[in-house]
Amino acid sequence: MSLNSLSAIPPYVFYELDARRNRQRAAGKSLIDVGIGSPDGPIPDVVIEAMQRAAADRALSGYPYFRAHPAYTAAVAAYMQARFGVTLDPVAELLALAGSKEGIAELILSHTNPGDVVLVPEVYYPVYARATLLAGAVPVFVPFLPDGRLDLEAVAPADLARARVMIVNYPGNPTTSTISLQDYAQLVSFAERHGLLLISDLAYSELSFDGYRVPSVLQVPGASRVAVETHTCSKSFNMAGVRIAFVAGKREAIAQLDAYRSNIGYGVSTLAQLAGTAAFTHHEAIVPPIVAEYRTRRNALVAAMQAGGWDVQAPQATMYLWLPVPAGYDDWGWVDALLEGPGVVVTPGIAFGEAGRGRFRVSLVQPADVLTTAAAAISAIAAAAPTP
Repeated sequence: MSLNSLSAIPPYVFYELDARRNRQRAAGKSLIDVGIGSPDGPIPDVVIEAMQRAAADRALSGYPYFRAHPAYTAAVAAYMQARFGVTLDPVAELLALAGSKEGIAELILSHTNPGDVVLVPEVYYPVYARATLLAGAVPVFVPFLPDGRLDLEAVAPADLARARVMIVNYPGNPTTSTISLQDYAQLVSFAERHGLLLISDLAYSELSFDGYRVPSVLQVPGASRVAVETHTCSKSFNMAGVRIAFVAGKREAIAQLDAYRSNIGYGVSTLAQLAGTAAFTHHEAIVPPIVAEYRTRRNALVAAMQAGGWDVQAPQATMYLWLPVPAGYDDWGWVDALLEGPGVVVTPGIAFGEAGRGRFRVSLVQPADVLTTAAAAISAIAAAAPTP
């Protein structure tokens, strides 16, 4: 990374949203914040107990393991086998991460050179493009097909020739799009044909509803030759503040990431890894009530938005609704109208790239009754939208 690559990155939209929110709070306004997807549920008791034991253990005084705590990789390997039927070598095919965001950034930084191309969905979690720019590489945005799959045929041959990495995110943030295991197989085949490292960001692996079960790219036979996948405890386990995740898959990519990380840090906090160990060990007990709460919230919000005249369907996965900005507003104008009027905080679509312009994201991070109130307020402002 150079100062030139850092200066090439545009201002972070979430900083601007935070500044606008803080101005309203400083003026004494009460807000309903459904902007940032930050879980509001409690950390599971079994995880808290594990952290308390770890904090009292004298071993915590020392540095953590470089790659991962053996207990953590054992728990993760067991989880991947139980949940997805995927068998992993805990030593060579797993690495602990301090959150999947940092892990994805480090994967890009460790696998690209200046001038290389990284294929990024046209609506994307910001780190995909920002880490690419920090590396001096070039993000090339891949459009979506109407069903939410990537239109791989739209990638220009010249860009493909320079591409080194392709990132996919299903279930999608913010789009909520989902795909099948067969769709993953097509992505693996594409990556193999073009010599790409395929990075699957599986941040919402457990947050699915109505019988849909989120697949893993590593379930595709041979995927570990070309793919790695990041998983996190942040959303599915209410542990965003703990900062614990992992990356699994292609052993050469894991080794290269480990070599990169060993030069800039000293592993992931032992406390966080033992918290993650408890989470993945007890996932079958922890996850269902968390998913049930999100389902209740989703259903309440969707019903309230539909009652307000919005054409919205309940997403099969994630913790978001992805909605069109009403006519008469641009992205920031809509955000300000909601902030300055009823005091509802939403995220503008432009935060997720130019292709997100004209939409906004609502997060299921409030109780159902509060989400219903927020929906009514959003609908009232939309009904009074200025004439375009």
